[in-house]
Amino acid sequence: MPTGGEGASLRDETGLVLLGGSARGPVVAMAEGLSFWGGVDPATGRVIDVHHPCHGVSLAGAIVLMPTSRGSCSGSGVLLELAMAGHAPAALVFCEPEDTLTLGALVAREMFGRTVPVLRLSRAAFADIAGAETVSISPSVLAADGRRIPLAPLPADGLVLTPRDRAMLDGADGPAVRQAMAILCAMACQQGAAALTDVTRAHIDGCIYAGPANLVFAEAMERLGGRVRVPTTMNAISVDHENWRAQGVPPAFGVPAARLADAYVRMGCRASFTCAPYLLEAPPMAGEPIGWSESNAVIFANSVLGARTAKHPDFLDLCIALTGRAPLAGAFLDAARRARRLIDVALPADAGAAVWPLIGYLAGRAAPDRVPLLRGLAPGRPTPDDLKALCAAFGTTSAAPMLHIAGVTPEAGHAPAADADTVLLTRANLIAGWAGLNGGPEAVELVAIGSPHASLGECRALADALAGRRRAPDVSVIVTAGRQVIAGTASEGTLARLRACGVEVVADLCWCSITRPVFPPRTRAVITTSGKYAHYGPGLSGCAVRLGTLDDCVEAALTGRVPPRLPDWLR
Repeated sequence: MPTGGEGASLRDETGLVLLGGSARGPVVAMAEGLSFWGGVDPATGRVIDVHHPCHGVSLAGAIVLMPTSRGSCSGSGVLLELAMAGHAPAALVFCEPEDTLTLGALVAREMFGRTVPVLRLSRAAFADIAGAETVSISPSVLAADGRRIPLAPLPADGLVLTPRDRAMLDGADGPAVRQAMAILCAMACQQGAAALTDVTRAHIDGCIYAGPANLVFAEAMERLGGRVRVPTTMNAISVDHENWRAQGVPPAFGVPAARLADAYVRMGCRASFTCAPYLLEAPPMAGEPIGWSESNAVIFANSVLGARTAKHPDFLDLCIALTGRAPLAGAFLDAARRARRLIDVALPADAGAAVWPLIGYLAGRAAPDRVPLLRGLAPGRPTPDDLKALCAAFGTTSAAPMLHIAGVTPEAGHAPAADADTVLLTRANLIAGWAGLNGGPEAVELVAIGSPHASLGECRALADALAGRRRAPDVSVIVTAGRQVIAGTASEGTLARLRACGVEVVADLCWCSITRPVFPPRTRAVITTSGKYAHYGPGLSGCAVRLGTLDDCVEAALTGRVPPRLPDWLR
């Protein structure tokens, strides 16, 4: 009987067909997961994540093996883009539950007739074929170096639908809802969900323009009559919706990016355009079932607010918003929220705010496939902004939908799973982690603040640190923030203070979706307070991107230089 927490089950000698089809290609085997958003070039299929061991490898036409994906929910959009352009992997093979890339492949097949087979193998079988040069996949067998692994379809009877679910699936509410329910049910089956559940609200991540495929999907669902039935906010988009033409964004990019946002707005989504929806008024309450996408938002909602949402991939977010239903799986369930790894952190005395993205990043590496409980952090008294930074950085390196912090987050007191183990994050680990994210040129041309979107408090802190001093003429300082935060900075005078220092505050887009020329074209090196952007930035921008303290960022803004160095609290 499916549990809804770990995906459909399989035996060691039989692989599970999540999406069927035939394929043959060379093997690209990965020992660690990869975020396709920020990790794979959607135009070529080449790995662009400079922190990943497979950096530079082409996945186009390959049989790609990885334990599971990690990072951004937008990976499904990149997979769809690759499939539509003919540069997708020939097949995807996992050994752990995986939703993001599976959903991208599902949408490619269901709506556009592009097939990328997706399989799940036991760990033993996965390890056996990881060293093969070539794999062949048929609907019933995977063959590699003389080994033949039989493949079984997903169980057809594990998902129980209510009469209302069945009516939506049969088209009673129109073709868009029927298509959404078909995708939801397929995903629920591969997750091992026994049922669907109601959600009170949704958050759309698929409004980021990764390429034409995202726009084709959204406008196709709109043409089918799609209309959201629960309150639905939207993630940051890929342009400043009102100002992109004045900013010099080429129409070839600006027009489809704005069209994508407009399609979701016409379907009833709120034009919130923020990757930090928890900063909006009336955030979700503890225990509230929600249907959110965007990795940092999901992790913050589950971990800090105590709301309940799975880490929904792009495209599934719209399906949830159109139906008000989500698979009853993952972090909706008590069992999936329990800590399965205990991480004891050696928190430095007098650590500054920059310790939190560093700890989040390293905790994700220490718990890439499970919910952790972080211990030893309560004395640091993390603020909501500290937790925002930690959750976002954690989401770049872990596939888990949440974490716990002993003495801080609301569910941290619940008993861990019986099989939970313990690892240490030592001072030496923190030093090595900082060095890995802070390396780069001393000369800096861009200071990047707001990944995720800056809060009102973070804008005030930057204005206070600059203290009326103007940036150097050859350095750009850019803050990305949601419209509601920018309005707040304007009403209290913080926006005027920032602008007087030469800081540009940009709405609607964020650092993971910013493009040139809003991203200054002359930039070669960037410094940021964001662990998330320090990870994704090099692949997305082609520049060196360094993690720094707020003081480092201010020094770079004023002088154009800041040497790679440890913070005082790590020296």
